[in-house]
Formats: sequence, C-alpha cells, structure tokens
Amino acid sequence: MMDLTTHQEWLVRFYRSRQWYQYSPFIRLNFLTEEVGELSRAIRAIEIGRDHPGEADRTSADLTANLEEELGDVLDQVLILSHKFGVNPERLLAASEQKLRARFDESGI
Repeated sequence: MMDLTTHQEWLVRFYRSRQWYQYSPFIRLNFLTEEVGELSRAIRAIEIGRDHPGEADRTSADLTANLEEELGDVLDQVLILSHKFGVNPERLLAASEQKLRARFDESGI
C-alpha cells in the first residue's frame, strides 16, 4: 500500500507529464468542485438511487467501485492543491487529528 506522500509525488509527476500541473490553484479548485459533484452523485446513487431512464441499473459492486473512484479523484485534487502550496499531506493528517483532539478534548482516543 502506498502512503500519501509517495502517491502525491507520483501524482505530481503524472500531472506534469500530461501538462495538467501548470493550472493555477484557483482553476484547480474548480476541478476539485467538479470531482466533489461526481462524488455527490455516486453517494446519491448508493443512498437513494437514481431513477433516470437513460441509465441502466447498477450492481452494488458497481456502485461501490464508482464511489471509490470518485473518492480517489477528490483526494488527488486535494493532493495537487497541497503540493502547489508546499503542504505535506502527512502534515495535513496530523494537523487534522491534533485540531479535533484539542477541540473535543479527545486525547485518550
């Protein structure tokens, strides 16, 4: 299994090779918004379904695979944004945990 920093490094190389990395953080934020919309659609399909005549019924496995794909796409956009601002993704995880522990006094969890 890959850690976030290793994946971020690979992702930056991949995006640069495709000439996708040069987009500004402001434009990249729009890509993130697009991916969050696709994630929303994937979750809706799982939670309440989609009653759309142009779409075939999907199996539970298909729905889960789509959810995982969209979660990965959102994560990739966050990793690219964090790289553009020089923020280490492992630090993001540590800072998030620290903030929640301090905010809710959950040091023992």
